[in-house]
Amino acid sequence: QQSHNIPFHHRIIFFWKDLKTMTATADPVYPQDPEKEPVELTEENSRKLRPTNSTHFGDVDFEEEDAAEIGDATWAEVGQACCVHTPMEWGKVFIGVCAAFFFLYFFLFSLELLGNSAKVLGGCTAGGIMGDDVNPVAALVIGELATALVQSSSTTTSIIVSLVGSDAVSINTGIYMIMGANIGTSVTNTIVAMGQMADGIQLERAFAGATVHDLFNLLSVAVLFPLELISGYLFRLTSAMLPESVADDEKWEGPIKKIVSPLAGRVLKANKNVIKEIATGKVENCEAYYPVICVGGIEDYKSCADKCGDGEEKGVDCGRVGLITCDKKYGCPAFFQNGATKQDDSIAGGVCMVLALVFLLVCLLGLVNVLQRGLMGMSTRIIYKATNVPGILAIVIGAAVTVLVQSS
Repeated sequence: QQSHNIPFHHRIIFFWKDLKTMTATADPVYPQDPEKEPVELTEENSRKLRPTNSTHFGDVDFEEEDAAEIGDATWAEVGQACCVHTPMEWGKVFIGVCAAFFFLYFFLFSLELLGNSAKVLGGCTAGGIMGDDVNPVAALVIGELATALVQSSSTTTSIIVSLVGSDAVSINTGIYMIMGANIGTSVTNTIVAMGQMADGIQLERAFAGATVHDLFNLLSVAVLFPLELISGYLFRLTSAMLPESVADDEKWEGPIKKIVSPLAGRVLKANKNVIKEIATGKVENCEAYYPVICVGGIEDYKSCADKCGDGEEKGVDCGRVGLITCDKKYGCPAFFQNGATKQDDSIAGGVCMVLALVFLLVCLLGLVNVLQRGLMGMSTRIIYKATNVPGILAIVIGAAVTVLVQSS
């Protein structure tokens, strides 16, 4: 009878705790250490000796709290826990916030570098498979494979839009390719979830979060694909929404991407034109881009990657770049090489992908550790109250963050 008065999210949390308690002694993979010395209970690490009798994150008896014992905190308590601190505590909060932003920045940098590396390694293949006007099921699979290869649904979508605009692919086929791109983007969250392999429980939770993303995209396509196949409503809807004119190369770049891209571009910058030109049939294969030639042997944007003028021959009067290119603002990246072959660029892409995965795992572990330390000693009542937001608000927050980061 008491359980009916407990909020649903509390019941889920305590179900998880009960499950862990039941399996802890019988777990053959993570057995309890019988020789481990018992920890002395104090007011700082045990709710039993605390005057308020409230459980805090990090308590030795954290798992023993009963669902019926927990109360609902007030927003005044949340505000006090958030904003009322001693000077020493404010100093620790400041250091923790700076550390969290540091790891978050390099986590996003790692994702950007991972995407650039994937474009270098899979750009030629992705361009080859995206150039055909095929049946809906094949178009769906092509969108999935292309996104898995370049590790960016934004890149795949922009290329599909270019292909549709140049009449290389029909609008109907482009719609199915974009549906496939939304499935292919689910590979990245699985890679991130694998970063929690050091802790079995955290890995299970991270994989559950990644699976939510996967299933949402899969179920969305499972519903929309047959509807579009039968009625063609998306084709008609997009035709009605079409603006009268769109400027050349018109695009929007998220503010987070503007902060992260400069550093990633100095390490490795992928040439997206390779995918686009192979897909449209302008270039037959990647061999046409090699060897890389910079006019006068000078490695900068103007000498290597600038567009050729009328009557100029690429590789003679103007530069020629392959899968790795230079940036107009920041010049040529560290892994760019004048005279490079396709194999050289592929090796550079492979090295950067390994570096990106290492950075990704280190930053993820660092970010999780900093956030966990920030929660240590805080009452579970306060945490539950602060994070118990309505579903609609949670959707708005997720949408806003994705728009800012430009990566689901």
